[in-house]
Amino acid sequence: MKPYYEDGACTIYHGDCREVLPTLDKVDLVLTDPPYGIGSLMQGGTDTGHWGALSQVNPWDMETPSLDLILEMPAILIIWGGNYFDLPPCRGVLAWRKLNAVPTQADFEMAWTTLDMPAKMFSHNSGGAMDRHGHPTEKPTGLMRWCMGFAPDAQTVLDPFMGSGTTLRAAKDLGRKAIGIELEEKYCEIAVKRLQQEVFDF
Repeated sequence: MKPYYEDGACTIYHGDCREVLPTLDKVDLVLTDPPYGIGSLMQGGTDTGHWGALSQVNPWDMETPSLDLILEMPAILIIWGGNYFDLPPCRGVLAWRKLNAVPTQADFEMAWTTLDMPAKMFSHNSGGAMDRHGHPTEKPTGLMRWCMGFAPDAQTVLDPFMGSGTTLRAAKDLGRKAIGIELEEKYCEIAVKRLQQEVFDF
């Protein structure tokens, strides 16, 4: 498949990850934040608007996708929202504590991993001007850089549910190569703009 975007560090594919993943070479780390399938349970709003309206234009969060192809990959896996999927027990759970979560948001989120280590916690605001690029469930860039710190030898990072490109931006900041796959072209466009910024996205 022809990439949507390529530079010296990052490659973006616009398409369904189920079709793109079998065509890719081996990667060292899969760091991703797939849809949790809880859109129908969301109440209140986000920094980008009211969730009820967002769910109408972002139906991707109405069901959980299959992670079968990802789980078969011989790489370190870090999957945010892993508690919403049928995954085996893990020791190295990661958690993001949202210091400024509003009552309608979760106070923290969890990631399932294949890391054999004690569980760890990252405390950070749930969003701000520097962490918002148009995706309703965007993770902070600092969170993804923190995650990559647990895989220091991973030189190639894959995000099969790329969204607005936070994982790729974090990888580029750290001098690593990254591949992103995204179904929605508007998020591919946002990710490209972020990757073309040659300053750290703090």
